[in-house]
Amino acid sequence: MEDTKEILRRIRRLELRTRARVEAAFSGQYRSIFKGRGMNFEEVREYQPGDEVRSIEWNVTARLGEVRGEAYVKKFTEERELSVMLVVDISGSGDFGSVDRSKRELAAEVACVLAFSAIRNNDRVGLLLFSDHVELYVPPRRGRRHALRIIREILFFEAKARGTDLSGALERLNRLLHRRSVVFLFSDFQSPAFGRQLSLTARRHDLVALPLVDPREETLPNIGTVRLEDAETGELLEVATSDLSVRKAFESAVRARAEALGSELRKAGVDRVALRTDKDWLPALQTFFRNRERRAGISV
Repeated sequence: MEDTKEILRRIRRLELRTRARVEAAFSGQYRSIFKGRGMNFEEVREYQPGDEVRSIEWNVTARLGEVRGEAYVKKFTEERELSVMLVVDISGSGDFGSVDRSKRELAAEVACVLAFSAIRNNDRVGLLLFSDHVELYVPPRRGRRHALRIIREILFFEAKARGTDLSGALERLNRLLHRRSVVFLFSDFQSPAFGRQLSLTARRHDLVALPLVDPREETLPNIGTVRLEDAETGELLEVATSDLSVRKAFESAVRARAEALGSELRKAGVDRVALRTDKDWLPALQTFFRNRERRAGISV
């Protein structure tokens, strides 16, 4: 376990590295595509040419209109406050990384970007860490110190279990969140059936899935017979990677699982931002923001 000073240094480096990218890549976009929960009544004012006739407040007009001869309308402003939940899979498979970072470190970096985008817009940010049960829940709050605490937990929280129960995590999330929120779900989705809870969560919240992928999980290198250990169950398996049929079967199974996940997400109406440990996450996130803007009819 790293000492406290090194932990703080790593978090600070991550904050500095991601802050500039937030400002350069997502200025204004976050605010425009993630809406508040509704409209707040602000005041009653005199009717002006161009106002919607439907917005006339007839009771006030009846009272004051007799005296002043004016119609009155209600003025509303958008309720901007949002709750953003970062739901992060910290099961054993998240520690895997065949390049310069693990899937969990990748999740922490992108979560940092999203957390600081929210904080800059005065939104609240919360965190749920899960393995085969919910390991940690941090209620949504505002502020930089709170955001830094969330990043620290994603990077350094020590899970008590190695397995994954995505369905259970989503069920718990739905019990904890009573208002519609923006939910970013980071996972490699190596979990038993979760389609029902995924659909339920997508109906209640603005759910965005961020699948985490490492290239070594997609192909087997030709390096002879190797012993592989399942990061979540500890099961050992000898694999003859020199056998072409074994390598092809492995790749076929990976493709089938990816297609099944894509089908589940489309069926639930969930947006997808694929993240890879061997590639820069920024283009994927920028594409997601642009697609959201186009769907909302917002000028880029």
